Amino acid sequence: MTAPLPNFDRKPLPTGFLDEVRAVVGDRLGTGEAIRLQHGSSETHFDPVLPDAVAFVRSTEEVAALVRLCVAAEVPIIAFGAGTSLEGNVTPVKGGLTIDLSEMNAILEVNQEDFDCTVQAGVRREQLNEHLRDQGLFFPIDPGANATIGGMASTRASGTNAVRYGTMREAILSLRVVTPDGKVIRTARRARKSAAGYDLTRLMIGAEGTLGIITEITLRLHGIHEAISSAVCSFETLKGAVDTVVQSIQIGVPVARIEILDDAQVRACNAYSKLDYPEKTTLLFEFHGSERYVEEQVETVREIAGYNGGGEFLWSNLPEERNRLWKARHEAYYAAVNQRPGAVGWTTDVCVPISRLAECIVETKEDLATSSVPSTILGHVGDGNFHVIFAIDPKRPEEMIEVEALNDRIVARALAMDGTCTGEHGIGLGKQQFLVDELGDAVEMMRLIKRAIDPKDLFNPGKIFQL
Repeated sequence: MTAPLPNFDRKPLPTGFLDEVRAVVGDRLGTGEAIRLQHGSSETHFDPVLPDAVAFVRSTEEVAALVRLCVAAEVPIIAFGAGTSLEGNVTPVKGGLTIDLSEMNAILEVNQEDFDCTVQAGVRREQLNEHLRDQGLFFPIDPGANATIGGMASTRASGTNAVRYGTMREAILSLRVVTPDGKVIRTARRARKSAAGYDLTRLMIGAEGTLGIITEITLRLHGIHEAISSAVCSFETLKGAVDTVVQSIQIGVPVARIEILDDAQVRACNAYSKLDYPEKTTLLFEFHGSERYVEEQVETVREIAGYNGGGEFLWSNLPEERNRLWKARHEAYYAAVNQRPGAVGWTTDVCVPISRLAECIVETKEDLATSSVPSTILGHVGDGNFHVIFAIDPKRPEEMIEVEALNDRIVARALAMDGTCTGEHGIGLGKQQFLVDELGDAVEMMRLIKRAIDPKDLFNPGKIFQL
């Protein structure tokens, strides 16, 4: 079994509505069960829910036209990118029309001298970096999945490079958004800073499509560095690995990536990605800069790791070696779930101040040792964010109950340490009570904003909180 959803009221589409939608998108309207199932499922442990129809759009104007139709007919609207979200963020719980933006995949403008670009929402992060490479630029946000930029903006994604380059919150300069009244707004200009009115850009980032549909994004870019080096280092203890991360950050080493894999995750990655690393808690590093600067960073971190029980640094300096290493990290979720044939994956996501990180991870590992469900720990520990991946037998409903209780403990521990219930997955369906636990009355202010902007609750209803 997967996690059941709460009951939501679902109304049939009004007579003639699909004909009006078809007048906008033509034969790019899908009503078959297979295409609806594809858009009612994601990388999540929740049961799928099918939308009534799926419209594939190719322009902001088409999105605006569809929004106006949906609002007039009071039909729910769900924006969809790649479907890689993990908390049921795009599940159409009240049915309605899913607007698929994957065909809005044009890179509209690259301003090389200003280190920025503007893309449509359906552009994928790997597509963007392939386009930028010959210009000596790159886009650093890397959540692992080859997600769309619009989806990454909507969930405030981060990933392996966040410790140095930040998250989507820092990467976005401006958005073009279709609002619930069918208007198209631009939230800011390309200037690197502004004090002009409310920060509507940040309001839309992480709103999970509940306040509008993002159709274009202007992004900060970075120059490709002279030298890039990756390294793998195994540790005798989990605490030693985490302490290495914390101490490296505290003394100001600008490591580009620091990822942790516990012994169980390394074992899973070895089997899935055909690697042969020691089956111990392991850190994956990447260093960016000039040749000399990278050497200095490496030597400093090597000394810290040795002091904390780290073993030999295994280097991956050639591009193909680095790509193999990070491909294995990005496949860690599938590696963990595939330890158990037919398993359903459930990935947790918490973030704590780095001074509490070792304590939080060690206590979580102790909890997992008492569980009957196979699990692994991994995370972007340079910014205090880590995950537990559970591989649940869908034929054993008691395992879902057990994992839910463990997840509650993991989140409660993070909140007690003044952390957050989600560092990057968002709230979606799965973490709504945790949001209240974390922010209290601030959630009511979020509801006020939602009611003011989307009074009919048509934009991705049922997500983040209940009205």
